[in-house]
Amino acid sequence: MALTGFHPSIRAWFGARFAEPTEPQREAWPVIQRGGDVLIAAPTGSGKTFAAFLSAIDSLVRQACRVS
Repeated sequence: MALTGFHPSIRAWFGARFAEPTEPQREAWPVIQRGGDVLIAAPTGSGKTFAAFLSAIDSLVRQACRVS
């Protein structure tokens, strides 16, 4: 599953709110997490913005955990 690359707290949060990632999210997350560039062309409401946003939040959570 595409969520395996996320911090455990992010995976738990996502799992409590969504049944599963959308196809654009599943495809984009591994590339984003490797530091690659992604252009997502998909219909409105398919999770494009959330694909980028959740990756950014995951990065912030990981940074905060290193500081603590």
